[in-house]
Amino acid sequence: MARVLLTGGAGFIGSHTADELIRRGHSVRALDLLDPQIHGAERSWPSHLHPDVEKVMGDVRDVEQATRALAGIDAVVHLAAQTGVGQSMYEIRGYVDANCTGTAALIQALVQSKQKIKRFVLASSRAVYGEGGRSCDRCGPLFPGPRCREDMEHGRFDIVCPRCGEETRSIPTAEDAPTQPLSVYAWTKRKQEELCQFAAQTYGLPVTILRYFNVYGSRQSLLNPYTGVVSIFYSRLLASQPISIYERGKPERDFIHVSDVVQANLLALDAEVPPGTCINVGQGTVTTIPHLARALAQACDRTADLQDTGEFRAGDILSCYADLQRSDQLLGYQPNVTLEAGMAEFVAWARGQAAVDRYQTTVEELERHGLFGRAAARST
Repeated sequence: MARVLLTGGAGFIGSHTADELIRRGHSVRALDLLDPQIHGAERSWPSHLHPDVEKVMGDVRDVEQATRALAGIDAVVHLAAQTGVGQSMYEIRGYVDANCTGTAALIQALVQSKQKIKRFVLASSRAVYGEGGRSCDRCGPLFPGPRCREDMEHGRFDIVCPRCGEETRSIPTAEDAPTQPLSVYAWTKRKQEELCQFAAQTYGLPVTILRYFNVYGSRQSLLNPYTGVVSIFYSRLLASQPISIYERGKPERDFIHVSDVVQANLLALDAEVPPGTCINVGQGTVTTIPHLARALAQACDRTADLQDTGEFRAGDILSCYADLQRSDQLLGYQPNVTLEAGMAEFVAWARGQAAVDRYQTTVEELERHGLFGRAAARST
């Protein structure tokens, strides 16, 4: 039986992780700021949080508050972070402060208090990779950098081989791939990793870094328009509004259900792996955005009205999906939830929640900051 601190413990992944920890007999303390963008203006603890969770309202960026939250704790799962890729591109200070300062303050609290913990799990992101691995049939594997905006404005969204100019295809991205963040959010996640690896080397922090891919499932915020594509699409379907498909429907993602992320969190708390090790947590398969939208619509018993106007966002990638060999070898992790089953679980929960369609607000904000574009119309 362990005493586990979950920073961001009232959130989407944190609350599910708390449920499973308590089911297995552990005690859980949740430290959470209760950000109004996620939890509403009243900043109240969510009703779905397990009643046995010890609730501490506080800011992980405050070293004193972090120190108090760590008292008597055996292990930490550090989930507290701002997570919107698009929003991070103009709310730069807020994202750097929450993600980087928060991680630094938590590590400082551990160092100053000289508290020994058994495991520190950092929730990182596949965003640190930038574009995922690609392969050219002629030249072999490659790791492309950011795409050119001018190409995207002319409707050229695919990635071609920089050596021979041939089209490339997506391949699984392993943890030793280069990290090339394309958004402020991604940059902050890489800095979190670097801070933790520094602490592992210098102070022996027993940290395991989990790179989550695109997480979805029940308790995902339906009020925060930056929380993820599944909740955005659900709100559009509920409002009988068309779903905008970016980049001609070409983007691909690795969607992972929250219960599989929880599985990885608990495995990482138990596994003895070298401090500072990075481990992918995904489904290990690739899904196009139109396929996701149709799967969600089917779970809702609705028809998806997919609208293709060649829109794109700065900071987005074309494709990335997880190589799971390391997570299998080091953690014994195997994803269990199919996309169809995961969509059914999400919709069954979401039907009992209030949902607000704020998609157009996010588009207007991105346009105002020059981060939203549309390709020239295709010739007929």
